[in-house]
Amino acid sequence: MAIKRQRDKSPQRFFVLDTNVLMHDPSCLYRFQEHDVFLPMVVLEELDKNKRGHSEVARNARQASRVLEELIVGANKKDIEQGIKLPEPTNSSYESGHIFFQTRHLSSELPPSLPGNIPDNNILGTALALQKSRSDTKVIIVSKDINLRIKAAALGILAEDYQDDQVLDDLSLLYTGKTELEQDFWENHAKELGSWMEEGRSFYKVAGDDLESWYPNQLLYESKSGGFEAIVREVNGTEATIETCANFYRSHHSVWGINARNREQNFALNLLMDPEVDFVSLLGNAGTGKTLLTLAAGLAQVLDDQRYHEIIVTRATVPMGEDIGFLPGTEEEKMVPWMGALMDNLEVLSSGEGGEWGRAATNDLLRNRIKVHSLNFMRGRTFLKKYVIIDEAQNLTSKQMKSLITRAGPGTKVVCLGNIAQIDTPYLTETTSGLTYAVDRFKNWQNSGHITLISGERSRLADFAAENL
Repeated sequence: MAIKRQRDKSPQRFFVLDTNVLMHDPSCLYRFQEHDVFLPMVVLEELDKNKRGHSEVARNARQASRVLEELIVGANKKDIEQGIKLPEPTNSSYESGHIFFQTRHLSSELPPSLPGNIPDNNILGTALALQKSRSDTKVIIVSKDINLRIKAAALGILAEDYQDDQVLDDLSLLYTGKTELEQDFWENHAKELGSWMEEGRSFYKVAGDDLESWYPNQLLYESKSGGFEAIVREVNGTEATIETCANFYRSHHSVWGINARNREQNFALNLLMDPEVDFVSLLGNAGTGKTLLTLAAGLAQVLDDQRYHEIIVTRATVPMGEDIGFLPGTEEEKMVPWMGALMDNLEVLSSGEGGEWGRAATNDLLRNRIKVHSLNFMRGRTFLKKYVIIDEAQNLTSKQMKSLITRAGPGTKVVCLGNIAQIDTPYLTETTSGLTYAVDRFKNWQNSGHITLISGERSRLADFAAENL
């Protein structure tokens, strides 16, 4: 039986939670280890205001309220004033702390010119009052609101972002899906090198201490033009099996009329066309070909190979600017304005057909095999033998990403597309995005693959704008 770590003698931290933390992660109360948590009364009022509706925020507000109710069941007023012991988390070496509810008026004089709304200022005043009454503890406000944290710092109050959902400390540490081979790689590994052919594919077996940093389905390449490109098929400690990548550069080996224009695109097509890879994530800036490559691979496997029954496309409906309001029609018709990128790429894929009638017939065929669904209606569904595309995945939280990927049934492939630099969802950052979360968690799985696309292939105008604007 594990021994719980006792509290040390250093000043304990006393966390004052903002409402947005509870609405972001309803189970956040169990994430503060042995430290105590304080909930101002205004937080409970804001939870009550936000609990109505069918949005993710409303669901989280209701869930947070249920968690709080479970904690106070059977507790009397004295227990609440002295702090309710939080349940000890499983597999943790820490004793859990206590949760305190505001049971009396706590206020401290704030500067009369302090800007902002009343709830934020109430939290700041409460934190200042706690600082004076608890001189032996560090009072810290935890909030996803940057402006509240700035105002707290200006008043001399410690403030932190909620970081339990942060996948990485720095985005530069995110897995890119590729690694460059050193110039003397083959010379250094020549002693234990094995090679063979299997069903027209070339395989190599290599061994060495430097292979421990490799991941399954990772791209290996030589930097010189036209150099060796391979995919890691299996890693077992210091031994690895690699396979040369299929060549999608040449016109006679295209995917639905689309050829790779650079190394990353060629590797992306290798992952997208591989039936053994169930989950693929593609990162890249605008114009790198994420949607076009994914759609081309999907159509080739749905219409030509008949590996999947149809293509399912979904995305988070987060507007870039002002919301345009109510959209009439069915679910699919409501989603059409959000799927402009899909329609643009379908035009490219159908442009090879002869004549106006041929293009119209092809477009009708493609639209019959591509279904557009809203993210809001995904709960409880199971997709069987479907090719599922999650577009703009950087706008999803880790919980939304989990909910979507777990919809996959037998024979289904899920492809996540996104640009981490273009997050429109409030309170999400590059290091807390659901796409970052998925890339990091799937990198060790044998049936998943990832690649970060670099080169823009849209147009010289788009390339110049991306670099200079």
